[in-house]
Amino acid sequence: MKKVEADTLEEAYQKAATLLECSITELEYEVIQYPSRGILGLLKKKAIIVASCKSKIIPQKELKESKEDIDSMSIQEEVAKEIVESIQEDIPEQEDNNDIKHKVENDTILDNFFSSNDQEDNSEVLINKELSVLIEKELKDLIEVSCFDIDVVEVDVVDKIAYIFMDGEDAALLIGKEGYRYNALSYMIFNWLNSKYDLYIKLEIAEFISSQREMIKNYIKPVIEQVKSEGRAKTRFLDGILVQLALEELREEFPNKYVAIKTAKNGKRFVVINDFNTKPNA
Repeated sequence: MKKVEADTLEEAYQKAATLLECSITELEYEVIQYPSRGILGLLKKKAIIVASCKSKIIPQKELKESKEDIDSMSIQEEVAKEIVESIQEDIPEQEDNNDIKHKVENDTILDNFFSSNDQEDNSEVLINKELSVLIEKELKDLIEVSCFDIDVVEVDVVDKIAYIFMDGEDAALLIGKEGYRYNALSYMIFNWLNSKYDLYIKLEIAEFISSQREMIKNYIKPVIEQVKSEGRAKTRFLDGILVQLALEELREEFPNKYVAIKTAKNGKRFVVINDFNTKPNA
C-alpha cells in the first residue's frame, strides 16, 4: 500500500501505478483528499490517495491508520477551511460580564483606524469584545496557513462594523496590483462575517485604505466643484474600494443631496450626486 500526493487525481493515479509497478486499471485506491486550487492562493490542496494493486490484500486496519495519519497531518489546513466554510453557521452565544472594549495602542495607524466616538452599553461592549477576539483568532488561523508573511492582525467590532487591520512583510502582495487581491480578500471576509455575525467590515492592510482615500479626495475635487456650480454631477467608473470611498466622501460633502452608487449596463459602478431623490426638508 502506498500513500501518494500529486496536483491532480490523474497524476496521483499514474504515480501510484508507477510505484506499485502495475497498470492504473489494476489499482485499488481510496481518495483521502481531493485537490483544490484554493482562494487567492490560500488553502490550496493536493490530491492524496492510498493505493495498492488489486492482487494484493490490504488489511482494513492498515488503510484506516494511514487515513487517520494523513488527517492528523492536515489539521491546520482544515481549520482554515472551516473558517471560509463557516459562513452558514449560527452566531455563538455570548455571556454577560464586565469586560471592557478591546483597544489597540501604541500604533498611530491603528489608533486612527479604530477610532470611534460612539458610546455603547455594557452588553454591547461585551458582545463586541468577544466577537473581536473570536474573529481575530480565526483570521490569524487563516493567515498562518497561507503563503503570506503577515504578522499583525487586529480586529475591533464597533456598531456592527468589524474594523480589521493587517500588516507584515507581504502586505503589498496581499493587496495585489491595483488592489485586486485586496478586493477579493475583502469580499471573502465580508461574506463570511456578514452571514455568520451580521457584520459589515472595514479592512485596512498597512496604509492601503489611507492612501486610496487621499487619492479619491484629490479626484473628486472637480466633481465637488461641478455639483456646487450645476447642482449635480457623477464620477467616472470606479473599481473596488474606490467607489465606496468616493460615496463616503461625497455624502459627507453634500449631506442634503442624493448621493448614491449606480451600476451601468456594462456592470461598472459610479457615484451620482443630484437633487432628484432628495427628501423634502432634507
